[in-house]
Amino acid sequence: MRVFIPRDAAALAVGADRVAAAIVSEAQARGVALEIVRTGSRGMFWLEPLVEVETPGGRMGYGKVGVRDVPGLFDADFQSGGWHEKSTGMVEKIPFFAKQDRLTFARCGVIDPLDLDAYRALGGYDGLARALQLGAAQTVAEVKASGLRGRGGAGFPTGIKWETVRTAVAAQKYIVCNADEGDSGTFADRMLMEGDPFTLIEGMTIAAAAVGATRGYIYVRSEYPHAIRTMNDAIAIACRAGLLGRAVMGSAYDFELEVRVGAGAYVCGEETALLESLEGKRGQVRAKPPIPALAGLFGKPTVVNNLVSFATIPFILEKGAAAYADYGMGRSRGTMPVQIAGNVKHGGLFEVAFGITLGELVNEIGGGSATGRPVRAVQAGGPLGAYFPPALFDTPYDYEAFAARDGLIGHGGLVVFDDSVDMAKMARFAMAFCAHESCGKCTPCRIGSTRGVEVIDKIVAGHAAEENIALVKDLCETMKFGSLCALGGFTPYPVLSALHHFPEDFAPAAIPAAAQ
Repeated sequence: MRVFIPRDAAALAVGADRVAAAIVSEAQARGVALEIVRTGSRGMFWLEPLVEVETPGGRMGYGKVGVRDVPGLFDADFQSGGWHEKSTGMVEKIPFFAKQDRLTFARCGVIDPLDLDAYRALGGYDGLARALQLGAAQTVAEVKASGLRGRGGAGFPTGIKWETVRTAVAAQKYIVCNADEGDSGTFADRMLMEGDPFTLIEGMTIAAAAVGATRGYIYVRSEYPHAIRTMNDAIAIACRAGLLGRAVMGSAYDFELEVRVGAGAYVCGEETALLESLEGKRGQVRAKPPIPALAGLFGKPTVVNNLVSFATIPFILEKGAAAYADYGMGRSRGTMPVQIAGNVKHGGLFEVAFGITLGELVNEIGGGSATGRPVRAVQAGGPLGAYFPPALFDTPYDYEAFAARDGLIGHGGLVVFDDSVDMAKMARFAMAFCAHESCGKCTPCRIGSTRGVEVIDKIVAGHAAEENIALVKDLCETMKFGSLCALGGFTPYPVLSALHHFPEDFAPAAIPAAAQ
C-alpha cells in the first residue's frame, strides 16, 4: 500500500510532517505494511495536509488531516479507500482539480519530486531527447510556433527571445531562470521547485541546447529554503544520471547548472536587476538597450525567462507546438497556473487555458470570499497589479483583454478582498511598497512613490481632495512612462484602478474621525 503525503512548504506549515510520522507510527502499531511517498502539493491548499491512498480505482483523498485523525483513518480502513469524514473522494475528481488543464504542473503532487525514474516514467526527458534530435534552429521554431509568452509579467514571446540569443555571436552564452517570486499571493515557482524540479532542469537544458549556452543559473529568493534544497538535490541527481554536465544525454552539448540565492529584494525580480545581483553587485536596474538577449550576464547573450516559462518547454517539445497552441485564445496560447489567494474559500493553484473569465476564477473556482461576505475587489498581477471590481468579472483571462481594461496578468496571481477592504489604504500601500522596494536609480520611482504616499494621505484627510486627486493622477502618468523598469512603471495600476473604481473610499467621510 502506498500513501502519498506532500512535503510542499504549504503542507508542512499545517503539519504534514507530523501527520506522516503519525501514520507510520500507527501502521507499525497495527502491523500494517505501507510505503510513504512524499510528493509535492496538488495545489488545493484549503485541503492540506492532503493524504492520498493508492487504490485500484485511483487515488482516494483525505483532506485537512490532523494527527488526531490518524487512528480514525485506520479504523475506517483508509488503506483500501474506506470512507471517513475527511474523505474527499477520488482526488482527480475534486471539482477544483478536475476542471484544470494540467500541462506544466501535470506531475506536481503525483510523484516524489526527487524520483528521477518516476519523472521519466511520466514522459520526463522525452522533450529534451526530441530537442536534441531536432537541432537548435528547429527547437526554437517549435517554441515560436507554440505561442508561449513569458509567464513572469510582460508576456514577451519566448521563441523570439531565444532566437535573438541563438543568432548572437559570442564565445559564451547563459541561461538564467528568474525564480525570484516576490509577488504577494503567488507560489507557482515555489510549488514547482518543491514538487517537480526536473521539469525546470529539463526546460533550461532544452533552452541551453537551442541557443548554444553552456552555463545556467536559477535565481531563487532566500525565503524558499525547501525549494532551494530540493533544486540542489535534483541538480546533483541529474548530474549523476548524465542529464547535466558534460555530453548531456550523450550529445555534443555541455550544460552546467547551479542555484543562486537572492537576498529578498523585490526589484531583483526585474531581469536586469537580477543580472546585476547574479554578478555580485547591488540589485539595480540597467537602462535598455542593450537588451539582455544581446548583452546580459557578464555582458554576454543571455536567455532570462521566468520559471514557469522554462517549465512549460518540456511539454511543448514532447507533445509538439500544436498540442500546446490548441489551448488558449487570441495571442494568449497555452495554459496559465493561476494562483488564487487572499480572502477566498478555495485558495490554491489552478492551471487553466487562457480564456476563462475572472469571475469564474474567483466565484466558481475560488468559491467566493472565505468570510462569506461579498467580494469587492480582486488584485490581479501582484502588488503592482490593478484592482478589478465585480463589474469587470466578465473579463477573459487573457493578456490583451486585461490590458484593454488597464490590467495586468503578471505572474498569474489573484488576491481576493471582501467588502470590508479600504481601497484608499490599498492605493497608499502600492505607493509605500514601491518606495520601500525601489532600487533608487530613477527619479520617477524613487521620489514619485514617496510623494505619492504623501498626496494620498492628503486626499483621505480631506485636504484639497480634488486638486490632490488630479496631482496623484499626474504623478502616476510620470511614473508609468518615466520609470526605468516595471516597479515604478506598474505602481500606477493599483493606484489609478482604486481611484477609478472605488472613488467613495477616497472621500474624507470614509475615514474614521480619529484617523483624520
